Amino acid sequence: MAKKGLFFSIVIANYNYGHFLRQAIESALTQDWDRLEIIVVDDGSTDNSADVIHSFGEKITAIFKKNGGQRDANNVGFARSTGDVVIFLDADDVLMPGALRAIASVWRTGLSKVQVLMERVDAQGRRIQNENAIPKIRNVIPKIPPGLSSEAIRHWAYETSEYPTPPGSGNAYARSFLEKIFPLDASYDSFTDSTCIAMAPYLGDVETIAAPLVLYRMHGANDSAMSASTSNFGREIARALKRHSAACKACAMTGRPAPPLSTLFCAPHLLQLRVASLRLTPRQHPLPGDSRIRALRDALSIPFRASFERPAFRCLIAGWSIATLLAPKNIASTLIRRRFI
Repeated sequence: MAKKGLFFSIVIANYNYGHFLRQAIESALTQDWDRLEIIVVDDGSTDNSADVIHSFGEKITAIFKKNGGQRDANNVGFARSTGDVVIFLDADDVLMPGALRAIASVWRTGLSKVQVLMERVDAQGRRIQNENAIPKIRNVIPKIPPGLSSEAIRHWAYETSEYPTPPGSGNAYARSFLEKIFPLDASYDSFTDSTCIAMAPYLGDVETIAAPLVLYRMHGANDSAMSASTSNFGREIARALKRHSAACKACAMTGRPAPPLSTLFCAPHLLQLRVASLRLTPRQHPLPGDSRIRALRDALSIPFRASFERPAFRCLIAGWSIATLLAPKNIASTLIRRRFI
């Protein structure tokens, strides 16, 4: 049964996503949950976003500010919010009907967040065929339940710096957790979800709902579009370093020993980004102590390391990584492009 007393805050940070923003706001307004507030923070947009926001009148709380990036916009939105549970809904994503009620049904004291699956859709909101919901739970071993227990997630985060999690909009955070880390300063990643996802397992429990409750819109302007620029691979590794730093800060808050930097060399997903960065932009590769030889050694060992990924999936990662590391650059570029399109 849903925990009826919960109050939700939906914080939408927007920058020039006016053509998607209306659907995001409407998806929050039409939730079958009365106790909620919707806060839209426009981060200095120059498109029609202001018109879209004003059209909702007093149904939402609108904040307009100078451009300062997503982290700053969400700092402002969180400071204005009052909810027990906070969702940072990306302006191009959509909450599916019943999302808040489903989250409330599993909510309990001690949680840092509830995470849900996200279904990929294109720019027009059409479901993308042959694409799995994220995170790809079918690759997780053991299957849930109880494979995605809070204890298992905490273990994986500590040992490999990764755990099965959706990006920003697929997470509903406890206010009690966010109050420990907000406002986020410049020492943290510029994307809010990166920090919150990294710190959540150490500052509370993570509950998983194995059902798609958010539509994740894939379009050319996504910040996560890896194929847009070769520099994006190095950027993502730099973000992993920021997440590791955030995890260390969270451990310090609770008296846990900090995870060593070497955990970044044990992460299957990060390995693929390392390989792409080392082949395409080696001079800008940001991970200290890394090299093609180090990545090759890690690729060979990935299938035999403890991980939440199934062995067969880890073997696929290893095979792609080894081939990409050893192939001539033109072939390596093709392998990278096909992997990340």
